[in-house]
Amino acid sequence: MSEAPAERDGSGPPFDVFSRLCPSRGTLEHITGRWGSLTLGALYGNRLRFNELRRRVDGVSEKMLSQTLHALERDGLVHREAQPTNPPRVDYELTSLGHEVAGRLAGLIRLVEGRMPEVLDARGRYDEARGA
Repeated sequence: MSEAPAERDGSGPPFDVFSRLCPSRGTLEHITGRWGSLTLGALYGNRLRFNELRRRVDGVSEKMLSQTLHALERDGLVHREAQPTNPPRVDYELTSLGHEVAGRLAGLIRLVEGRMPEVLDARGRYDEARGA
C-alpha cells in the first residue's frame, strides 16, 4: 500500500502494519484470521449469544470461538455483556469500531460471494492445466 503509516499520539513512531513489532499487525491478524473475519461478519448487524454465534460460524470449535472473541474484545471490536441471570446469559455485539471494520469485511464478503462463479472457473482451469 502506498499510504503513509498512521501517526501515533506522539508516544512513538507511526503505526506500520508491515513492521513485525507494530501492535497494528496483531490486530490485523485478529480481524483477518479465519475465525476473526467470520465472527465479525456474523456479528455485523446482530447481537448474538455465544451458542448462536457458534452455530452461525459453522465449523468453529467452542475453544477457538472463545479465544477469537477474547482477542476481538481486547482490541475493542466486540462488546461482551453478561446478564446476571441463572443460568448466565452472555451477549456479544460489535462496538462502533467493530461495526466499521465489519462493514468493510461485509463488502469484501459480498464481493467474494458474488464473484464465485469466476473463482470456480479459474480453479477448474488451473487444476486442468496441472492435471489435477
